[in-house]
Amino acid sequence: MSSAKPTLGYPSRTAAIAAFRAQGMETTAIAQRIGIAPSTVSALECSVRRFAPKSQRSDGVGRTVHLPIGLLQRLAPHARRRGITRETLAWMIVDAVAESDLVDAVLDDAEELAA
Repeated sequence: MSSAKPTLGYPSRTAAIAAFRAQGMETTAIAQRIGIAPSTVSALECSVRRFAPKSQRSDGVGRTVHLPIGLLQRLAPHARRRGITRETLAWMIVDAVAESDLVDAVLDDAEELAA
């Protein structure tokens, strides 16, 4: 692993990315601000998540979910506008629906469940 590269007053590029992300900046804006490729922003974020202790991850547990390529393709323009990956957008949607207790409203299958 390479040594930390102080960036824009932060101790590393990763720290700068985390700070900008916390401010709500999108991947492309972060990349432009730091002067790196958007893919490097994503790679640094993934690296932090991968090597972070389980106690620093969301809940220390995860499962892989396979999504059909057609679904990911339909999410692509929405993800692009936000400067994130299709997979991240899918995760954000599922998280928002579950957190807001909107599963029944989104699926609109109450009649089938009542039967």
